Amino acid sequence: MEYAGEKVELLTADEVGVRFDERGLVPAVVQQEGTGEVLMMAWMSAESLRLTLETGTTWFWSRSRQELWNKGATSGNTQRVRRVLADCDADTLLVIVDSPGPACHTGHRSCFFRELDRT
Repeated sequence: MEYAGEKVELLTADEVGVRFDERGLVPAVVQQEGTGEVLMMAWMSAESLRLTLETGTTWFWSRSRQELWNKGATSGNTQRVRRVLADCDADTLLVIVDSPGPACHTGHRSCFFRELDRT
């Protein structure tokens, strides 16, 4: 398998040793398969990572509601997981998905629709 033109190792989550922070969370960047669009960033707990790997759909931890949430369960905009990669420090995840609908709760395709003015 490859990513960004380089060979990647296929490992279990335990083998990777995902490093959760003091709250038990790890940032997860969600990217559209094929286009590379960055759709969103959300937090995963060990449980939401396990559910994501087992079900093939994205699960996250809501810091505001303090509960698990399955992305798209309410809106119908489910994200089908294609791959999950850990960065070199195992403290950030990249979740590559097929997301046919909007990823953002505002209805935008991506949560990154506001650019900061550099002037």
